[in-house]
Amino acid sequence: MRGYKIFAGSASKAFAQEVCKSLDVPLSKADVKRFSDGEISVQIAESVRGRDVFIIQSTGAPSNDNLMELLIMTDALRRSSASSITAVVPYFGYARQDRKAAPRVPITAKLVADMYETAGIDRVVTIDLHAGQIQGFFDIPVDNLYGSIIFQEYVQSKNLPNPIIASPDIGGVARARYFAKKMGLEMVIVDKRREKANESEVMNIIGDVTGKDVIMIDDMVDTAGTMVKAAAALKAKGATSVMACATHPVLSGKAYDNINNGELDELVVTNSLELKGESKKIKVLTVAPLFAEVIRRVYHNESVNSLFS
Repeated sequence: MRGYKIFAGSASKAFAQEVCKSLDVPLSKADVKRFSDGEISVQIAESVRGRDVFIIQSTGAPSNDNLMELLIMTDALRRSSASSITAVVPYFGYARQDRKAAPRVPITAKLVADMYETAGIDRVVTIDLHAGQIQGFFDIPVDNLYGSIIFQEYVQSKNLPNPIIASPDIGGVARARYFAKKMGLEMVIVDKRREKANESEVMNIIGDVTGKDVIMIDDMVDTAGTMVKAAAALKAKGATSVMACATHPVLSGKAYDNINNGELDELVVTNSLELKGESKKIKVLTVAPLFAEVIRRVYHNESVNSLFS
């Protein structure tokens, strides 16, 4: 076998170290610096000729810097004769603009996909894309992992007396239904009307939650406004407790205030993004061992899907 090397961008150094520990391989070295005007400079500090290379980098805030760093590092590795380059992107930024929802707006997820391929990335590994169809924006293989495998074990360990799954909006029904099927539980839906970005108004609960321990499932939590309002609506309809599971803790704006002061009892997230603050209500689960196993399987040409079967 040619051998593989793992590099990390600035946004995912700690995550990459955990992945490398699981694989028992060293984290390869790359010098990432800034020119005085803010431009990014990358130099690969060791030979990668003929190697399969994995770059671990989430493209969350500051999204532009982290995305450009990933692309520049890819270019450096391609020009250093790496055999293949796989972008391991725990959080895929710009995924929320995945269609023309209004006149004269971009489809930014497609633009970013094109940028990945132009830079020289051969494969993408990510988890819980905002919309599954984004995989079709690429002409290279994309492994979209399911965070439910991590949340399922944690939820089961809670031994909730009367659990039920909830989708926090109509758009997340498929994701919540998949989780409910895996858990063997019933599901309800929070129907809301979004007036503008990052703001929402809960309108109705589709289903009965009286006396239930509700588990909301989502791909990300941004300002947490939707989840907190949904939790209040669910408790108003008789829910005993409300837990939320969201893979990506974007947590921008007043997110921490919303979580700490709202009706949500617990928010369970992964370490796909590093937390910017702290809250007693937030529980972080690691997905680094999952990504480590996927990297191993990709390198050895083994099935990734069988992990979730």
